[in-house]
Amino acid sequence: MPLIANADVIRVTRVDGCGRPICGEDNGYVFDCFATLAMNSNVEDGEDLEYKAANGRVCGFKRGCPSFRGFDVELSFFDVSPQLIEITTGNPVVFGYNGEPIGYDDCSIQCNSGFAVELWAEVLGDDVCATDGAGEGSWIYFLMPWVTNGMLGNLEVGSEAANLTLTGATRAGGAWGVGPWDVMPLDAAGTPGPLLTPMGSNCHRRTFVTNVAPPVPGADYIPVTGDLCLAS
Repeated sequence: MPLIANADVIRVTRVDGCGRPICGEDNGYVFDCFATLAMNSNVEDGEDLEYKAANGRVCGFKRGCPSFRGFDVELSFFDVSPQLIEITTGNPVVFGYNGEPIGYDDCSIQCNSGFAVELWAEVLGDDVCATDGAGEGSWIYFLMPWVTNGMLGNLEVGSEAANLTLTGATRAGGAWGVGPWDVMPLDAAGTPGPLLTPMGSNCHRRTFVTNVAPPVPGADYIPVTGDLCLAS
């Protein structure tokens, strides 16, 4: 794998209670005003088995097998976007007189809501551009297709810059399939398309190199459309 330079863009997509992308005009959001996206492994240590004789001699030993529960996700960001917070936490947007989003409400944790997270990180190296002329660079692409229990952390406003922190936890399975977005080349010509294969039922994250450029950040929702929506 090439070297990662720095994180570039994040996209979040609303998913339903089964991990399916929800099609519609207000179900995606792209942004770049963030500091870090942490993906911390949540692992339960296995239980070791030891057989010890009465005289103290160990007759047998088996190391326990750890269980991978998923990733604990922590996003630190600067942009107080009602759209981002609404998709990730399920809490409602506050609208102004002209119908534009101006804020959000902090309510109960919406454990039945979910979202997918995609991250593009720039790649270092002399060979980041395809030799056949396709694409405009290379990125490491991370996909966590099913994150639940989105919750905003503590907020301290004072004389220094304020960060918002969003936490959540990945789930395996779900029904993201190949996804609603074009994220990788489908052929040698670099034609952008969705994932070539769905993730496995026990998988939480997919990572690969792509020369399909990330989406452009914006100030409003983006629509979730495409072949996945036409088939649903």
